[in-house]
Amino acid sequence: MVSWLDRLQQRNRAVGFVIAVIYKYVDDQGGYLAALITYYAFVSLFPLLLLLTTALSVVLVGHPDLQRQVLESALSQFPVIGDQLTQPHRLSGGTVGVVVGIAGAVYGGMGVGQAVQNAMDSVWAVPRNVRPDPLRSRLKSLLLILILGGAAAGTTVLSLITRAADNFGVLTTAAAITASVAINTAICLLAFRLTTARRLPYGQLFPGALAAAIAWQLLQWFAAGYVGHIVKTASATNSIFALVLGMLAFLYLISTSLVLSAEINVVRVKRLYPRALLTPFTDNVELTRADRHTYTARAKAEQAKGFQQVDVSFNQPESE
Repeated sequence: MVSWLDRLQQRNRAVGFVIAVIYKYVDDQGGYLAALITYYAFVSLFPLLLLLTTALSVVLVGHPDLQRQVLESALSQFPVIGDQLTQPHRLSGGTVGVVVGIAGAVYGGMGVGQAVQNAMDSVWAVPRNVRPDPLRSRLKSLLLILILGGAAAGTTVLSLITRAADNFGVLTTAAAITASVAINTAICLLAFRLTTARRLPYGQLFPGALAAAIAWQLLQWFAAGYVGHIVKTASATNSIFALVLGMLAFLYLISTSLVLSAEINVVRVKRLYPRALLTPFTDNVELTRADRHTYTARAKAEQAKGFQQVDVSFNQPESE
């Protein structure tokens, strides 16, 4: 039965591709890569919001309604925490807020940049000696922060337009959502291109970038409904835990979708499919060409020096 299922999934191109993406995610320990991104994103999020509220109180002084609209539009990108933090006096700024916000944002943002670079180089099996040195990788992280900051400003403006478009009918709202997905796709394209040491054309990165943008939009809708209901029905004490855990879960799902989207590009470009059905579970399996290519690339990715040589061989016969 297992052999029949294996032959069936290898003959079906779509099923074989999906299984290959999942297996590649498991091979690369994608859950740990996503968890590292989640940690630094969680660390940087509140300082960034504190810095945002402080900046708005200075730039838009005397315009409380406009401050509230901009803050709500920015927080709408994080539906798990948006309704909680837009309440009066939940976040306040000042000199301490600026200092803490800048320090926390830089630390967390640099960490996110480093974690994403490590994840992208891992999924593309970039040898360690080819990856950027610590200084260049941090410069890349700063550039990534600037890109994400500009993207956040753009999506905030688009969110304001979307809120206004709700009054003009379904077609206008659909156009605003389509524009949001397009902007997020462009952001993911730049992020995928910037955070890997391998030079890749944008056409090879587009499918994964589009998948990540769609996943981001769907997760926003899901979190806004489900987590908002959980927090609303919780008690005052439990709502704090629900807020923190909900935010962690939301960030982890976003990070997981980002890594999986990158795996889609890798499997597609390198044709790492179909995989043997039992290859993650046992050695008693006949490896496919994609299996051998995947395991060989993972071994060679550990090359630490240019003069180091890594040779990979398999004792099993070639698949027919």
